[in-house]
Amino acid sequence: MTRDRVALLCALGIDNFGSGLFLPLALVYVTQVVGLPLAVAGTAVTLGAVGGLVIPPLAGRLVDRVGPRAVVVVAQLLQAAGVGAYLLADGAAPVMAAAVLLSAGQQLFYSSLFVLIADVAGDVPKDRPFAEVGMVRAGSFGLGGLTAGLLLTWLGDTGYGIALAVDALTFFAAASILVFFVRLARPHRQERERSVRVLRDRPYLALILFSGLFGLSLDFFLIGTPVFVLDRLHGPAWLPGAILALLTVVTSVGGTLALRLTARLTRIAAMRAGSALFSVWCLVSLGVLLVPDGWQVAYLLASTLVFAAGDLVFGPRSGALAEAAAPPVARGRYLAAYQYAFTVAQVLAPAVVSLFSVADWLPWVLVGVCAGVAVAGLGMLGSRLPASAVAPGRS
Repeated sequence: MTRDRVALLCALGIDNFGSGLFLPLALVYVTQVVGLPLAVAGTAVTLGAVGGLVIPPLAGRLVDRVGPRAVVVVAQLLQAAGVGAYLLADGAAPVMAAAVLLSAGQQLFYSSLFVLIADVAGDVPKDRPFAEVGMVRAGSFGLGGLTAGLLLTWLGDTGYGIALAVDALTFFAAASILVFFVRLARPHRQERERSVRVLRDRPYLALILFSGLFGLSLDFFLIGTPVFVLDRLHGPAWLPGAILALLTVVTSVGGTLALRLTARLTRIAAMRAGSALFSVWCLVSLGVLLVPDGWQVAYLLASTLVFAAGDLVFGPRSGALAEAAAPPVARGRYLAAYQYAFTVAQVLAPAVVSLFSVADWLPWVLVGVCAGVAVAGLGMLGSRLPASAVAPGRS
């Protein structure tokens, strides 16, 4: 592993440790420390997050012009500013401003990160580099979340301020590592750059759509599991945390193993398998309604392993396919557009979770059907994407 790759993994590990300290607690911080009512806090944070959705098109053009490292560094500084603004916020308007800064930084980060990973990896298939990054980020985020829990347990509300301050410092530390220890060649300006448009590339737009259907499962898991476990099943308060911890452990150690086990599959086939596993996870999770109360905890923990398997199979392959299918001259714009698959899913997921108020089975069926549509759609899409991207080394 080259020095640049080691430095990148260290930077992303530090970055995600800080994010784990604060992101899961953002809404709680606004209500408990800033003192806003929950409805006002939720509205302010959501509106701020929506404001960041205008960033990816700009980010993509910046990546194509100046390279991904500079854009990722700016993104981390923006996120540090957002976290600092949360520390100073004392009302709804400052909270919204902080949320805009943080969301803009996050969108800029994700719109440029995967180009940076690809460039650091060099001229090799990107499945393993993406898997390695996913493992490091998952483990670091989980460690940050655990540390935040300990801070709050020991220090109460004071722990929030410490978590935010450390989070801001981690962004500066990660940016510094990228500036001083990751070296990349400047991007070459190529002819006819302006003639390449993501909106004209229908197969790539379809890839974004079907990946978004998969992404809905990810966000539904994160925000829907606590609602289902606590509000619908009336399970123990510690169970959502245990489920998330189990997912973190599996995804932080299983990325490269999942690649080896699915090495004979094309990227499209692996993505279809991951989506199918998510459909199975929805069906299995819905089955908990038929399980005796005494077995529900073990049953839900076991079902989490199905979800983790789907995430491990789909995640690295989707990023590698999106990167390989993008024209080199417009790779920044293409991968920035690809992030909309997941940002739109983040916006839709709360509405899907709210359907638990209609019926306990409805969100599970909806998410499971979306994952099933992704399986079918990806099957039809494979032949329309570049063969070298779908099956590297086989064309």
